[in-house]
Amino acid sequence: MLKHACAVILAFNIAGCGGSSGAGSTTTPLPPTRPTAPSGGPTVLATGLQIPWSIAFNGSTPLISERGTARIQAVDANGALTAIATLSGVSGTGEGGLLGIAVRDGYLYAYFTAGAENRIARYPLTGSGAATRLGTAQPLLSGIPAGSNHNGGRLAFGPDGMLYASTGDAGATSRAQDLNSLGGKILRLTPDGRVPADNPFVGSYVYSYGHRNVQGLAWASDGAMYASEFGQNTWDELNLIKAGGNYGWPTVEGKAGNSRYTDPLQQWPTAEASPSGIAISGGNLYIANLRGERLRKVPLSAPGTSSEFYVQQYGRLRDVTVAPDGRLYIITNNTDGRGTPKAGDDRLLSAPIL
Repeated sequence: MLKHACAVILAFNIAGCGGSSGAGSTTTPLPPTRPTAPSGGPTVLATGLQIPWSIAFNGSTPLISERGTARIQAVDANGALTAIATLSGVSGTGEGGLLGIAVRDGYLYAYFTAGAENRIARYPLTGSGAATRLGTAQPLLSGIPAGSNHNGGRLAFGPDGMLYASTGDAGATSRAQDLNSLGGKILRLTPDGRVPADNPFVGSYVYSYGHRNVQGLAWASDGAMYASEFGQNTWDELNLIKAGGNYGWPTVEGKAGNSRYTDPLQQWPTAEASPSGIAISGGNLYIANLRGERLRKVPLSAPGTSSEFYVQQYGRLRDVTVAPDGRLYIITNNTDGRGTPKAGDDRLLSAPIL
């Protein structure tokens, strides 16, 4: 599967990256999709974000990571932004910097670039709302390959209580098939950074491999795990992730029909996608698309189909999550040098479940 577009203390961003298409690509017809304009569109909750990358909630308070500034911004009920922390040690070029964040059991977890490597650390959380503060960093994992592109960066907790992290190949495609490398993988850690005893490869953080640049992770109510992945020049992907699975990069891009690799559930031309953050609600999976500038809805009962919303209305979309109030929270990503910023960009949006 070829994937597209493209002390510890912290870093990161993403978009699309170019390159030549790999062998094994197919011309599988795409299922029909249709732009949809639902009534009651998004509400702008906050403006003035600088290259936002990830949304997490501390109680009812949205926290947003900014790739280039290394800030964690808290958003209050009136849309005011408060920088509750600036993570020191973040050093990344291109798509590197402060990337994914997650909140669980009194800690904020962060994935960031620190020079030649990406790292994962956690920080004790105190306070609430704009008064939220971070304690001293606790390093969990280092040595994840970093580069000017393909850094992965998504963090998410699964229903098993484990921390999952997506990593990119950092521009060296051979890493994805190398089980001794942390690049081009989905990793699985205990919350305190150990290798879970039931991981598919003994003594290894690797959960799945053969990935180019995964940027979205989510689980359905039945425990099934899904991931969005950037292809190279031909197909972007939505994958069903299985422990120990090989997803084909750099040998194939999209559906290969090769029993050695797991084919995606659905694929899209790269110009229409660059799928980043994903979320699941009500039996549907939602994908924030960068280059495609749209929110895509995939029914899990028919994962080879999709509908499109807000096409080119808000520019590049980096992340989507389900908020405590049940609505979809979406961040735009137009200030990263690849978009065309409008007044107020970048923004946090609140949209109804579609």
